[in-house]
Amino acid sequence: MIEVNNIQFRYKGQRALVFDQFSLQLTENRVYGLLGKNGTGKSTLLYLLSGLLRPTQGSVCCDSVATCRRLPETLRDIYLVPEEFELPALRLADYVRLYAPFYPLFSNEILQNCLREFELSESVHLKELSMGQKKKAFIAFAMATNTKYLLMDEPTNGLDIPSKSQFRKVVAQHMSDDRIVIISTHQVHDVEQLLDHVLILSQRSLLLNASVQELTDQYSFEYRPVNDGSAVIYAEPSLQGNAVITRRTPDSPETPLNLELLFNYITSKKDA
Repeated sequence: MIEVNNIQFRYKGQRALVFDQFSLQLTENRVYGLLGKNGTGKSTLLYLLSGLLRPTQGSVCCDSVATCRRLPETLRDIYLVPEEFELPALRLADYVRLYAPFYPLFSNEILQNCLREFELSESVHLKELSMGQKKKAFIAFAMATNTKYLLMDEPTNGLDIPSKSQFRKVVAQHMSDDRIVIISTHQVHDVEQLLDHVLILSQRSLLLNASVQELTDQYSFEYRPVNDGSAVIYAEPSLQGNAVITRRTPDSPETPLNLELLFNYITSKKDA
């Protein structure tokens, strides 16, 4: 379990707080989508969870151990895929040989499965890859670490359409009952089929903290003619008419979650 308890955080030299008395609990066997406008602290939260940043007040704990202590037994269970990264001038096989020993549960079988899905091999040289290929190699390694906590910041940026589908497949295939995956993204359509739980972050607070099942139980996401506004709680124009959110009735069928529409609805309520 991840527990964030009443944290306060600001960057050195800045007056504005990023978080103030912010709390959150995340439980196992979930893929969380972390959403928010630019500047709301999504990446900062991931760095706090990984222990690379430490709160000025409060605590961030994984399995009751503060991540800011950076204990080896804690760090071996956490892996962060940042939005921007540099890889050394090595073959992927050499990268694995050097870094896999830091993760006791590293699985070469998972690595090979992910590389096959991404159409890569361990023989590739990391400096010769395109940005999208580098990201796929990094994600394959991240999945293979088999850590309990996997944190990803904009993992689908730079991936082409087939690679985004491959990404969803490798994450879904290698989830386990005790794993927590947190995906911070603006590319909501890339991940909405993958998520179990949605977090929408505002300045210093959560606007939404709900499971996908709770959301689809309560709301319907539909397309309607422009002049049909019956029982609509939110609508925005689209090429198919109006994309709308309505309260779901007991006799109405369940509809897939439209994450972009939900995000626009929740943030418009906050702005109002």
